[in-house]
Amino acid sequence: MDFIQTIVLALIQGISEFLPISSSAHLILVPKLSDWPDQGLAFDVVVHMGTLVAVIYYYKHIISQLFSDFYLCIIERKVVGESKLAWGVLLSTIPVGIFGFLFEDFIANDLRSVEIITYTTIVFGILLGVAVLLDTKSPRARELLAWRDVVFIGVMQTLALVPGVSRSGITITAGLLIGLSRKATVQFSFLLSIPVITLSVLLILIDIYQQQQVVNLTLLVVGFVVSSISAYLTIIFFIRALNTMSMMPFVVYRLFLGVFLLML
Repeated sequence: MDFIQTIVLALIQGISEFLPISSSAHLILVPKLSDWPDQGLAFDVVVHMGTLVAVIYYYKHIISQLFSDFYLCIIERKVVGESKLAWGVLLSTIPVGIFGFLFEDFIANDLRSVEIITYTTIVFGILLGVAVLLDTKSPRARELLAWRDVVFIGVMQTLALVPGVSRSGITITAGLLIGLSRKATVQFSFLLSIPVITLSVLLILIDIYQQQQVVNLTLLVVGFVVSSISAYLTIIFFIRALNTMSMMPFVVYRLFLGVFLLML
């Protein structure tokens, strides 16, 4: 892997991780369509860590509050401040953690084809479009999550294990479908990314340890820096854009990408 490939793939990871377009699909498609060599597990780790650092930094004050209130909730055995949201993030992560662990080999070996990405890109793009249309017609969207919302979003998030679905895309879709506001949905989706990305990094680190990969430290540092900066800027853009624009452009992008892949 050379310097150009490193920058391009790190940018793709940073930009697409928090947009509803599937970062995993793009990281699979670009090397296959460009005949680039596989970037390797070590690179996957550092670019995921870059996006993890970005979202933690953006939500640092909220995360600090979540940890504090969660601790008080455990000690005092009652709901304190944002402890319900903290529990929601934790509980919504359990399904994807279990499925990801049980089906890791199947996902890595059998679900990374261009054909599967093509259909998931189209199908879940349409589903996002339906959710966006319902959101625009909803007179009063909810800001607070109920426990049934946590369960539904958590279960739906397991679908993101299939490349092309998009973790942020399916959790945002789920939130909008059950009547949550865009602001509440996106914040919960992005907070959910923290434990999910962390689990993903841990699984990849185990694979790296088992394979004893040789790495290029310079390229890994470049990948980390580029992915973290691009991810942070993307989060800022996306959250600000929610106030002035619909998410329909992402639906259109997914459909165009899916049609393009069908024509290959």
